[in-house]
Amino acid sequence: MKLVRYRHNKFEHLGVVRHGRILSLPEGLSVLQVLNLPRADRDYLEGQAGKYFNAPIESVELLPPVDPKGMRDFVTFEGHIAGMKKSEPGDGTVPAHWYEAPVFYFMNPHTVIGGNADIAKPAYTDSLDYELEVAVILKKPAVNVSPEEAPDYIAGYCIMNDWSARDVQKKEMSVGLGPSKGKDFATTLGPWITTPDELEEFRDGDRYALEMSVSVNGVRMGGDNLAHMGWSFEQMISHASRSSYVGAGDVLASGTAHSGSLAEHWSKNKSQTPPALQPGDIVEMTVTGLGTIRNRVVAPKGADVSLGPVKRVALEDH
Repeated sequence: MKLVRYRHNKFEHLGVVRHGRILSLPEGLSVLQVLNLPRADRDYLEGQAGKYFNAPIESVELLPPVDPKGMRDFVTFEGHIAGMKKSEPGDGTVPAHWYEAPVFYFMNPHTVIGGNADIAKPAYTDSLDYELEVAVILKKPAVNVSPEEAPDYIAGYCIMNDWSARDVQKKEMSVGLGPSKGKDFATTLGPWITTPDELEEFRDGDRYALEMSVSVNGVRMGGDNLAHMGWSFEQMISHASRSSYVGAGDVLASGTAHSGSLAEHWSKNKSQTPPALQPGDIVEMTVTGLGTIRNRVVAPKGADVSLGPVKRVALEDH
C-alpha cells in the first residue's frame, strides 16, 4: 500500500496512490489505524478505494503522510559523514563512535511539510541546504526492541528532506551542542508512506537496494543507494528504544545519503560551490519505490529579529 494524506477543497483526506492517481479511502480512518490492520483487511480496504475521489496526484496538496510526536535523524551513511568531516573541521576521518552505535539528534515535528509544499528560506541563513534521506515510520510503540524484533514495528517508509541552515549549524555545533536553529525550520516528509510489502522486490539482505537522487532546478546534484546504509533501520529502531520509548507514528530517518547535500560539494570544493539555495529554486528528490518529493524555496516570512547582546560575567568571579 502507498498511503497518502492530502488536502482537497480545504479538507484533509486519506487515500492510496495507484498509477499516479490518488484514490480516496473512507472518512474517519487514521493513518495508524490503516497501517495496523491485518494484511487481508488492508488489502480489502485498498480494493474499495476511489469511490468518492479519484484524481491525479498533481491536483491536490500533499500533506505529511504522518503527524509524528517524535522525530530522530540518524547519520548512517559513512560516505556522508566522511565528506562532512573534511570541513567541520577535520581531515575526513569518521569518528570512532560512529562504528559503535547509530548516533541521532531530535527534530522538530511541528515544522514538517508535505511533498509538494513551498519552503520559506529562513531570514537568518545565507547557506540553505537540502539533505536526501529516507525515513521509517513506526506503527506501534517500541521499548527495548531488538533488531530481530524491529520489523514487526515498521509501518512503512517515505522520503525525507532534512533542510539545513549550514552557517548557523556550524556555529551551533562549535559550542558543543546542536544542531538546533540550523535544522529547526522545515523538514519534508512524503510523498506518501510505502508499506514494506511493496519493497520486497528490492530487498538486499537486511537492506533495500533503492536508488536515491536529488536535483536542483532539474540538474542532478547527487545520489546514492539506500543499501549503502552502514546501520540498518532495524538497528536504528533498536538503538532508539534502548531504555527509552519510541512512539507509534514516530519518524526515524537514515541521515543524509553520500553526495546528498550541497555541504558535501562545498567541503570537496573548499568553497560554497554550487551556490546555496535561494528563493525560486526547486529541489526534487526521488527514491525507487518511494516516489518523488518536490519543494520550491520561497522568500523568508518577514525579517529576522535581533536578540540583543548577551550578558557577560567575569569568569574569575565564579
